[in-house]
Amino acid sequence: MANQIVPSSSSSSNPPRTYDVFLSFRGDTRTNFTYHLYHALDRHGINTFIDHRELPTGEEISPTLLKAIENSRISVIVFSENYASSRSCLNELVHILECGKSKGQMIRPIFYKVDPSDVRNQKNSYDAAFADHSLKYKNDPEKVQRWRTALTEAANLKGATLNEGEEQRKLEALL
Repeated sequence: MANQIVPSSSSSSNPPRTYDVFLSFRGDTRTNFTYHLYHALDRHGINTFIDHRELPTGEEISPTLLKAIENSRISVIVFSENYASSRSCLNELVHILECGKSKGQMIRPIFYKVDPSDVRNQKNSYDAAFADHSLKYKNDPEKVQRWRTALTEAANLKGATLNEGEEQRKLEALL
């Protein structure tokens, strides 16, 4: 792949980064795809942030997570069927896109068993998640719109689509 992820080295034009890669994912991929992706990156010497503990279900992203996003060269977003059902994932995604704009951070989406157009247009499981979010946040429609906009922006980025049975072959091709 032309855009290989390589371990970072500091230079005078780029501020030093704590992590090469920040992994954004929903827990439904933690013990399968994301686990394998993390270990493949690690085997290649790529310093990767992965949250090993469950985040509390709440409105705010922890300061540690914000700092990890900000101090990474690349954010890899693993969009799965349940990604949009997590307020934490959506808040994280908004911050990742902000860092892409303000810090020039690279962002690479992976569409794991979901069609990019479902993410882009909030269809199927993404539509169901937003029906719930719209009810819960009926007094804060701007928040829901920020999440929708972030999903559309991220789904418009060049990424990889992985369907059933393709994980290992495509994962090796990514690295």
